[in-house]
Amino acid sequence: MPRFEPHPPSRPAVVTGASSGIGAATAQALAELGHPVALGARRVAECEAVAKVIRDKGGTAFAHRLDVTDDDSVEEFVAAAREELGDIEILVSAAGVVKFGQVYEMSSADFVRQLDVHLAGPHRMLRQLVPGMVERQRGDVVLIGSDCSVIPRPRTGAYSAAKSGLETLSTQLRMELEGTGVRVSLVRPGPTATEMGTDATVEDIEPLLQDWSKWGFTRHPYMLRASDLAAVVSAVVSTPRGAHVIVSEVQPEAPLRR
Repeated sequence: MPRFEPHPPSRPAVVTGASSGIGAATAQALAELGHPVALGARRVAECEAVAKVIRDKGGTAFAHRLDVTDDDSVEEFVAAAREELGDIEILVSAAGVVKFGQVYEMSSADFVRQLDVHLAGPHRMLRQLVPGMVERQRGDVVLIGSDCSVIPRPRTGAYSAAKSGLETLSTQLRMELEGTGVRVSLVRPGPTATEMGTDATVEDIEPLLQDWSKWGFTRHPYMLRASDLAAVVSAVVSTPRGAHVIVSEVQPEAPLRR
């Protein structure tokens, strides 16, 4: 006799940061597995475009504006997602922003904004969704971290500190939820090609690359694709009950030697 009731074949999912990058790719991957998906981001038109792709392929998708730094926006988004899809079984927290620069030169506003998006933002989503998962005694929370949490990179402003805090939050939350049936998993990407950081200037990037080379962060030029991370998230939430994938670090494979 199984120790746990299996997950339903169709599990409503919420994905933040779903307008592009890892969030958009993850929403599509979960939909391909048969899960209805609510896509949230500030750029709602881009979310709706991703949702249309999902629906055109026969999936179920719902797009709604979401600003993870705003309590009211989070509450409205979650209420709309529940109304549209039912009880949420999966949360993928993928919203992200980065502003490059040295810590001691960065404005407090820019520093705090990154903390708000990457650390307080996931907490706002957790407050809205985890209590229901605990009540139903099942659910998956997947937090998108970064390998910067393990080895910080210079000139990433508050990004490395925020992701380090998120990793600690993930560990604490996993302890607090042990025995509830709710699994908390951290996916820790290495360098990934997304839109995040593409608004940086040459003046930002040149010294950043020099420092990264100095500290050994430029061994090869290959980067992960958003779809690579989506595949990992899909595997994490598809793990049968009774097993818990805690941390998954993903790094780009190096180019083949000639």
